[in-house]
Formats: sequence, C-alpha cells, structure tokens
Amino acid sequence: MCRALGIDDATLVDLSWYARSDRFTPLEKAALDLAVDMTGTPAQVSDAVRRRLLAELTPGQFAELASSIAWENHRARLNRALGVRAMGFAEGGFCVLPERAKLSPARSGEYPAKPGEGVTTKLSPRSRGSTRRSRGRG
Repeated sequence: MCRALGIDDATLVDLSWYARSDRFTPLEKAALDLAVDMTGTPAQVSDAVRRRLLAELTPGQFAELASSIAWENHRARLNRALGVRAMGFAEGGFCVLPERAKLSPARSGEYPAKPGEGVTTKLSPRSRGSTRRSRGRG
C-alpha cells in the first residue's frame, strides 16, 4: 500500500526516528507525535502536540486526524484480541519495528538512535502467514 501511495522504503525506515529525520515535515512530525501519544497506554496527548497541530490545521482537520488515529488503533487492538492473522498482503515487503518507549519523542526528549549510533535497527521480512516478528534489539 505504501508503495502505491509513493512512500519509499527509506521513508518507512526513517519512521523509527522521525523526529530527527529530514524526510518528514514539521506537520508530519507533529501528526506522528500525536499518533504515538494516542496509542500509548495510557493515552496522554500533550498540550504542546495539540498546539503544534492546531497551528497548521483547522479544528475540524485536527479532529479528523485524531479520529483516524483512534480508529486504526482500535482496529489493530481488536484484530489482536480476535486472533486475526496476516493474510499475505505484504508479501515481499518488510515491517519496520518501533522503538519501545513510555513516552513519545515529543514528551520524553529521547529519540531512537539512527543506525550506527548505538542501536541496531533491524527490518524483519514477513513470511507468508507469519505473525511473529523479531524485536530487533541489538
């Protein structure tokens, strides 16, 4: 799906350290911070993230973005609870593994290192029908 939208593999890899990447605009970085904050447990969205987004989006656009993030988070959690398995749609693709953190980079001030800066970034090829993924911790 990402390739059909024109998103290349290098951009997907940069998602692990999006806050320090030059591949993302300030608006995209703020949207990613919102997604990280909203999908954490507990969900805690900072006023700073809201302000950054509302500086560039209308309240309606912000609500639509937050709604989309909430829906995808709900759908992903529901699928896990129901035991929904991979259907092979990403065959030949890869899965970028997120860095585990309690807070989003915007809230914690900590960012995952880029490859070669002390943390091993590992891409896990998806095998047909497999839902197990390597954690990529080096």
